[in-house]
Amino acid sequence: MHRRPTEYATASAVLHMGLMMMAVGGLLLPLVGCTPPQAEERVVAFVNGKPITQTELDHEWADLPEATKARYEKEGGRQVFLKELVDHEMLLQEARRQGLDLDDAIRDRVRRYKEKLLIDELLKDRMKTTVELTKEELDRYASELLTPLKVRVAQMLLPNYPAAKDLETQVNRGGDFGKFAQRYSIDYKTKAKGGDLGPYRKGLVIPEVDDAIRTLKPGMISAPIKAESGYYLVMITALEPEIIQADLAKRERLRQELLYLKRKQYFDSVIAEIKGKAVVRLADGSRFSADGLTKR
Repeated sequence: MHRRPTEYATASAVLHMGLMMMAVGGLLLPLVGCTPPQAEERVVAFVNGKPITQTELDHEWADLPEATKARYEKEGGRQVFLKELVDHEMLLQEARRQGLDLDDAIRDRVRRYKEKLLIDELLKDRMKTTVELTKEELDRYASELLTPLKVRVAQMLLPNYPAAKDLETQVNRGGDFGKFAQRYSIDYKTKAKGGDLGPYRKGLVIPEVDDAIRTLKPGMISAPIKAESGYYLVMITALEPEIIQADLAKRERLRQELLYLKRKQYFDSVIAEIKGKAVVRLADGSRFSADGLTKR
């Protein structure tokens, strides 16, 4: 930007007067005590005569998110950021020159934004309490949708105890549980699949078999389990990695869902507390509590 000669003359005169005042101040300093002079604020830019100080630049920079600072550092650091501050100030001055700051519609939008900002700050202050989620809470929440037993279940039903005990012995000696189930099981719903019931879930088997499953480890076969229809043998094996990963992903979704519900519950309690202290007066003169339900 080029200055006209008159601007240079004015600037020179101002500078000359400033130097004279500094000299006079230096002469008078011993007469006014030991108070040190205030350091002059460093100016990093002028926009139509309005200064942008180093303090303002530092403050605006400090308010930036770390990710934004990193972007600026890659593009040239604070000099690039200062250029944007200058552009911002130029635009702001032009908006004011055009009288936009006096426009009723814009002033109304600014008012509403300020109100929203105040509410946001109020709630942010009240919501400083960190809402945590314990493993026990998640286990209880997920118990209806996920099973803690990550195993696959197979069973066979035999007509009597000796038959069941004999097959238990043969499986423990290395016999194939599935082939025995296909040949000897009288549970015709699972017989063709070698007794395979798929991944364990609540209600998959009768309670007596369910109790036995919880005592087994993968690869183990149970002792004969007496039931109304005969004697069961049950065996569990480890699930495939893909099924386990899908189950873990589902558990994480449930964790996020429960955490959201807990945070919302706390937020609602904060709103209820504020609402409980408020009284609203309607146009007809009636007084109501803030929830509009209890007339006073």
